[in-house]
Amino acid sequence: MNIIFTGGGTGGHLVIALSLAETARARGHRVVFIGSMSGQDHQWFGESSLFEKAYFLDTTGVVNKKGLGKLGALWKVFKALLRSRALIREFHADAVVSVGGFSAAPAALAAVISRIPLYIHEQNAITGKLNQLLRPYAQGFFSSYEEGEFHCDYPVNERYFQSSRIRGDVKTVIFLGGSQGAKFINDLALEIAPWLREKGIHIIHQCGVKEEERVKLAYRELNIGAEVYGFTTQITELIERSDFAVSRSGASTLWELCAARVPAFFIPFPHAAADHQYYNARYVVEHNVGWCERQSEGIADKLKEAISSEIGSKSEALSNLIAPSGAEHIIQKIEKSV
Repeated sequence: MNIIFTGGGTGGHLVIALSLAETARARGHRVVFIGSMSGQDHQWFGESSLFEKAYFLDTTGVVNKKGLGKLGALWKVFKALLRSRALIREFHADAVVSVGGFSAAPAALAAVISRIPLYIHEQNAITGKLNQLLRPYAQGFFSSYEEGEFHCDYPVNERYFQSSRIRGDVKTVIFLGGSQGAKFINDLALEIAPWLREKGIHIIHQCGVKEEERVKLAYRELNIGAEVYGFTTQITELIERSDFAVSRSGASTLWELCAARVPAFFIPFPHAAADHQYYNARYVVEHNVGWCERQSEGIADKLKEAISSEIGSKSEALSNLIAPSGAEHIIQKIEKSV
């Protein structure tokens, strides 16, 4: 098959495009990418040898624009739609797979207009606005939060499954603020660091580049030998060494922790679109395998209580939420459907 992958803007979308495209290519399919000049699309795939070709069109987000800005953004989407329709014809595409994000709009809409099967992967528990619009026209809608024919295991790096283990005693806690860091989580980590030291618990802290110097200095002043990273490409290894996580609840991080069987105390980013991080984390809480608390004063006591609790049963049960080979199963379903 000839498959076009589209979408992105942020790493959470693009990591799914990467995983699905790698799997499709390994199964003998031809793959092309259509994204945007805005966001992180070019950073991820501009020099990549994964795709036969990667196209980056002049588009921006529409939802966050007002007045003339919104009209200008819509005009860019329309021009990019026409270009995407031509690319679909040139490539003789058998399917278009959207991973969401504003840069998915032109090619996904072009697939509908061209009557080429469209497949959507929704990363979050709350469906994004573009995916809500396109879902009725899609041949398949893949979600890890919904049951039914197109329920899927979230595509995560297989190394998380390979290194997974049941956690019992908490000997190491990892604080994850995402690639940009999270000041609230950084401050929370520093607040409970003396308590963790008293318990003999080691600290791994990914704090974001902008906060790295401040956080390192604070640990030195506390005389605590924490491992602090502004940004790191070794997150898989760090999670493998950890027994408990304190984290935002973006979809990729959430499901990576599930795959590694690391119980987590989630603190959703309060300004995420449609509050989707909260609902991502609630899915884990509803299965009684994690914690979720809004940013607030007094959260440190709740975190201490969670770390002190019996985590073995939660760690063991996390494997019930996700299985390996999520990307391969999605591509297989697309093959059968097309």
